[in-house]
Formats: sequence, C-alpha cells, structure tokens
Amino acid sequence: MKNVYFNFSKSLSRRTFLKGAGAAMALPWLEAMTPAFASSVASQPPRRFVAVTLALGLHGPNLNPVETGRNYTPSLYLSEVNDLLGDMTVVSGSSHPGVSGGHQAEGSILTAAPYSRNGTFKNSISIDQYLAKHQGHHTRFPSLVLDINGSTSASYTESGSMIPAEESPSKVFNQLFIPDTLEEQERQVERLKQGRSIMDVVASDAKRVEKKLSKGDREKIDQYFTSVRNFEKRLGAAQEWALKDKPKVNAEVPVDIDNSDAIIDRKKLMLDVMFLALQTDSTRFITVHLNGEGGAVPIDGVDEGYHSLSHHGLDEEKLDQLTLVETALMRKWGDFLRQLKGAEESTGTMLDTTSVLMTSNLGNGSSHDNRNMPVVLAGGGFKHGQHIAFDKTNNYPLPNLYLSILHRHGLAADRFATSTGEMTGLEMV
Repeated sequence: MKNVYFNFSKSLSRRTFLKGAGAAMALPWLEAMTPAFASSVASQPPRRFVAVTLALGLHGPNLNPVETGRNYTPSLYLSEVNDLLGDMTVVSGSSHPGVSGGHQAEGSILTAAPYSRNGTFKNSISIDQYLAKHQGHHTRFPSLVLDINGSTSASYTESGSMIPAEESPSKVFNQLFIPDTLEEQERQVERLKQGRSIMDVVASDAKRVEKKLSKGDREKIDQYFTSVRNFEKRLGAAQEWALKDKPKVNAEVPVDIDNSDAIIDRKKLMLDVMFLALQTDSTRFITVHLNGEGGAVPIDGVDEGYHSLSHHGLDEEKLDQLTLVETALMRKWGDFLRQLKGAEESTGTMLDTTSVLMTSNLGNGSSHDNRNMPVVLAGGGFKHGQHIAFDKTNNYPLPNLYLSILHRHGLAADRFATSTGEMTGLEMV
C-alpha cells in the first residue's frame, strides 16, 4: 500500500480512507478527526450502546457470584470471561417494576414498560431507540436492530411498535459496506424526497384546521408539527447519507448459516458484523436478540431444544445441557468484548466508550419468573469489577441502570420508564 500523509493541523473527515493499490479501508475514529477548536467534550470518541437480549434468560446460579462487591469468586459462566471481569459489572436482585407475564414480557426487556397479561398493555420506547432519537443523526444508520434466529426484537418505537429485526449477517454487511449503484442511490434519494413532500402536505392540511381546535387539540397539533419537523430533518440527513460513499473494510461478506438452531455460530457471525459497524462509526446503537425458537443446538452433549432446556424444572440432565448452551453463548459475548477492548482510540479502547448490556426478560425461564433478571454491563466508562447485589425478594428497579446509561451519554433525562434515579453503586469513571 502506498504511503499516505495527512495534515493533522486540520481535522480529518470521519470518512477518511487509507488508499492504495486499488484498495481502500475506513479509518477508525481518530482524535485528528475533531477540529482543533472543538471543546474537550466534543473531542472525545463517540459513545455507543449495544444490547444483547435473551428471550430465555440465563441460569442464575451459574451466572451470579455468591459474594458481593469487588473481590468475588467468578461463577461458572463468569469464569469464561475471567480476563474481562474488571471491565464489567454483574447485577443481581433487579427487575422491571410492574412487569410480569413470563414470555409475554419479552417486549419490555429494553423498554421497562409495565406489562401484565391481565391488563391492557401499550409498550413504550426502548433505550436504544431513545438514544438513537437524540444522537443517532451522527451516523449513516441511527441504529441497527438485529436477531440471531428470527425477526423478533427488543427494540420499540416511541409509539410502542416493535421494530422488526434483521437476522442475516450478509444482508447487514451489504447494507453497511457494499457500495450502492448510482441507480440505487437515485432511487433512495427519490424515495426520501417523496417522504418529505408527503409530510409537508399533511402538515399543511393540519395547519388549516388549527384555528378551529380547542386548546388541548392545539397542543396536540403543536406536538405533531414538532414531530413532523424532526422527521423532515431526519429525512434530510438520510438523503445526505444516501449520496455518500460507504466505508470499506478489510473483511469478506459473511456466509449466512442456514441452520436456525446453530445459534452459537450465527451469534458469532452477527457479532463480528456488529463490531465492524461500530468500528467504522456506521452506527452507535445496536440491539441483537436471541429468541426461544428452534430445536437442539448443534453442540456435543446437547440433544434437546433450547426452549425445552430452559424449562428444566431442575432436572439435572436438562440443566447440564442448558449449561453447555449458555456457556457457549457467554464465550461469544466475551469474544465481542475482547474485540472492542482490542480496538484503541485516542483516550483508551472502544470498550471504554461502548456500554454493552446483556439481559433478559426472564430471571427464571423454568418458572417464567420475570424477577431477578440476569444483568451484566460491560464497558461504557463505568467503574466496573464488581457484583452489585440487591434484594432477591424485593427487587431493585432495573430502569435505574438505563437512566445511568442515558446520563453517561450526556442526556439530561429525569427518568426512564419507572426509574427512580441512577443505579445505586454504579459510578462513572
């Protein structure tokens, strides 16, 4: 590759490439990409959030340490990530207040919206989409919503609608890194223009009847206009991205695994693409979900379906097989964290600026209990290396953790869902 010289007296474009011999590779975030006159806050690497959500939980006795505090003995699952314990916090005895319903509470994993199968349920915005709403405009993709073996997701819009997930790593890779043809770019721009014109027409129609409305309805219309303006701004930003080159990476398009039961290998493929998406700053907010469908996971010693194993009823044979599956899932999660930790930035590593949450709606899959959710938070600029243990009978509100994450991203939110404040015992660096 030819030598490339940069003038670091001026800021580098975030889309700067190393070029030579007909190849091009996107640079990671560099301090030189920030203007010299920028504030100290603005000159920091971007903050990111990743949520790995599991529909069937993690077996608590294998995950949560016996001791609390910082000098705990690693549990069976945590021993798989022993080298990363200083980069993560394990939380036990927490859950979402007012959430019940077993599997049906899957939609509340990242929204914390109170759910009960006996009542009328309306979901709310998930934490990833909350972040994307306020900070997603900085990247080509405000967020990525993914699934390992289906189209289900834990990501929800402001109106409480689930965002369908993409399960094909190759499709995600192509969207991120394979250049669009000129014709496709033109089609994208035209679709965006049409969307903007439709919003203009609707807004104009609404404005004509505004004078005839009551005070309460005028407030609603004002909120509507605000949402229209925000939507048009996002359309404008999307139009600009449609005309920009996509980053190029030194990686081949992944080959999708057809076997939906092969969740371990499918998870690895998706996590690898997720890392590239974050490294090239194509997005900063990603959720990846693992639902409870499918047959036996192709692992030696496993001959029952994953869902069946999660409903073990303390049967030793089922627990042994479930442990094999969940141990493998923990290993792949650890590999993803190591990728982030191995990628250096101006002030540390990508893990330092990426909050990676792993959790589930089920604290006990066998009994469909939504209390005592499995919670592990890594990276993101928090003081880690501890087990924060709350009351297993009277659980601590997990939305407090979500509020802490929002504050770490610089968002001055007063609350998130049913939060009562920032999470006790979790401090920022």
